[in-house]
Amino acid sequence: MRFDAGRVCLDLVAEEIRDGDELRQWLAGAGLVPDRTPLTRVGPDWAAAFRDLRADVESLVRAELDATGPDEQALARVNALAAGPPPGLCAVRDQEGHLVRELCGGVECGALLAAVARDAVELLTDPGDLALLRACEGDGCTRVYLDTSRGHRRRWCSSELCGNRERVARHRRRALAAGPV
Repeated sequence: MRFDAGRVCLDLVAEEIRDGDELRQWLAGAGLVPDRTPLTRVGPDWAAAFRDLRADVESLVRAELDATGPDEQALARVNALAAGPPPGLCAVRDQEGHLVRELCGGVECGALLAAVARDAVELLTDPGDLALLRACEGDGCTRVYLDTSRGHRRRWCSSELCGNRERVARHRRRALAAGPV
């Protein structure tokens, strides 16, 4: 899993979360739950709820990129989730006596969905971030990201992955055009 799209909601759009195990990994990797948070209640129903949110956020983001009107039903669903209370954080002492973060009241699916939906609302209503929203130009890549590069000329979601594939393909095309040596 990669977390380099620039917003947690875009990181969700980039992932295909098939089950509770993948959702647990994603929640931890996205930083939505503090380290060592037990995620025992995460299951197929949670994964389905995050897949639904992913589809709605992707629809809204693609509408922005295509300069078309948003799907009003998707927008209503994201807004409804964003209106929910986000997870509460508490500072507690760990076994060594250091203060660490924990979720107050445990891990709740609705609160985690609210955090991601709120991030989507913030993205979709921030003209500065919308101006940086890009779709990867890599062949077959569907990722979207915020272009925070200097000069805002980034073309790929990842220079190491999609950018490297493009450079290799370009090299092969030139080598084939040049013919045998």
